[in-house]
Amino acid sequence: MTIEQLEAEALRLSDVERARLAQRLIASLDADEALENAWYDEAERRLEAIASGALPETPADEVFTDQARAAPLAVDGHVQCRGSR
Repeated sequence: MTIEQLEAEALRLSDVERARLAQRLIASLDADEALENAWYDEAERRLEAIASGALPETPADEVFTDQARAAPLAVDGHVQCRGSR
């Protein structure tokens, strides 16, 4: 089976099934326990900083707007960083 055939089959799944498949695929990439622990520690530090007032809370709509401005551009179905063509 080619990647194109696999993709076509996956796109025939329901939304719930595709989400589950995506989650499982992503989890298979995150097999590095040290990296997972480092992200957990970082999340804990950020949560503590927010709780103590050292890090201000940012409304979600502001975060998403900022991210949309900084997101890579899709060109012909391929993601490219800004400035590269």
